[in-house]
Amino acid sequence: MENKESSSEYWDSRYRQEDIPWDKGDGAPPLAEFLAESSFGGRVLVPGCGYGHDVRLLARHGASSVGLDLSPSALTKARGFEPVGNEEYVSGDFFRLDEALRGTFEGVFEHTCFCAIHPSMRGDYVKAVAGALKEGGKLLAIFFVKIEDPDGPPYPVSSEEIDGLFDPLFETEKQWTPSKSFPGREGREQMRLMRKL
Repeated sequence: MENKESSSEYWDSRYRQEDIPWDKGDGAPPLAEFLAESSFGGRVLVPGCGYGHDVRLLARHGASSVGLDLSPSALTKARGFEPVGNEEYVSGDFFRLDEALRGTFEGVFEHTCFCAIHPSMRGDYVKAVAGALKEGGKLLAIFFVKIEDPDGPPYPVSSEEIDGLFDPLFETEKQWTPSKSFPGREGREQMRLMRKL
């Protein structure tokens, strides 16, 4: 049985009704903090990009960023923002990535896609990230490790579960708690930089 979180209609209806509490109107503070000190360039995919705030933040810092989303309404809004660099938006399902996109990215940035899918889909998510990346490509992720409502979405994840899911295909190069977050998310996020093996 398909989970609602894998349905294009579910997400598009949320955007059409503007029932999108996860959208804060700007790029993620932990990503901005990372980019102020480190590079995450090349061709970068942002799955579940919504209105594209993180896509534009990455482009502002030199990445050739590609936002991917199931929701046509979200992508229409994303395309309506003033371009800031080398960014583009593509309609599609991350779990069934178009063949032309597979293996073409140096990086994947994860912010609100992993936590929005049902936990039963997480193994497939890891395979999708690996499939999108070139050999040695990197995943930069913001994971939600402390969430008050475990019935989600968003769904929380533990450090141990992240290890178990990603270790066969990825090596964690760095793991930390960001010092900057959106209000209400302080101390609830964990960032990781992982390399595809």
